[in-house]
Amino acid sequence: MKHTHSKDRTPIAFDQAGQGPPLILVMGAFNDRATAAPLAAALAANFSVLRYDRRGRGDSGDAAAYAVEREVEDIEALLRTAGGTASLFGYSSGAALALEAAAQGLPIAKLALYELPPAQSPEHPARLAELLAEGRRGDAVEYFQRRVVGIPEPVVVQFRSAPFRPALEAMAHTLVYDASIIAEGRLSAERLARIEQPTLAIAGGASPPVMRQTAATLCASLPNARSVSIDGATHDIVPSQLAPVLRDFF
Repeated sequence: MKHTHSKDRTPIAFDQAGQGPPLILVMGAFNDRATAAPLAAALAANFSVLRYDRRGRGDSGDAAAYAVEREVEDIEALLRTAGGTASLFGYSSGAALALEAAAQGLPIAKLALYELPPAQSPEHPARLAELLAEGRRGDAVEYFQRRVVGIPEPVVVQFRSAPFRPALEAMAHTLVYDASIIAEGRLSAERLARIEQPTLAIAGGASPPVMRQTAATLCASLPNARSVSIDGATHDIVPSQLAPVLRDFF
């Protein structure tokens, strides 16, 4: 594990492995750099892969006040560590964060976005913040699962007794971050039109149709983008399905 420091001096933990052009993995809600390890291993023969803990997670630090711009500055620090430029792979809300970084003009070579979620209500961050301020971390997890992700109620109830539930609650405060990143209106068509990097929007063929629709709609707003669907893939990252597509694109 290594650390770099963001503009506000927040330490950002990352692991780097492999040979080749630098590639930074930007993960989504309920994920840290450990979640990215299998995909990083599958890509390490072709790329120098950096997987990091987004602020507030794992071994990275945090700040008292959150803003999406701070997470963009975290990516900027990683780009400096990678040599000044790199490609980005963004997963779920991490795909929206990667787009935000490109829209803000960071020196990104290419963008691959897996299962970019549709824009969500801008009311979600405030409601999540309220639940967390009341110490209701479990309720915040379920609010995000139910209202933001759209997980059916019986599955939400089932997840209460899942072995990974404590880990979800430990990261519950970062759900405000993810909800802020995917809030409706944040990435307007005008801002997206400024993103000139080659972009690949990927959706799972077995995911709900809205994921493929979101990928197609995004590409219509970007000047240099195309979408692709992976047969049989879902929202879960399966390296054997995803890595060949990323190797071909990057």
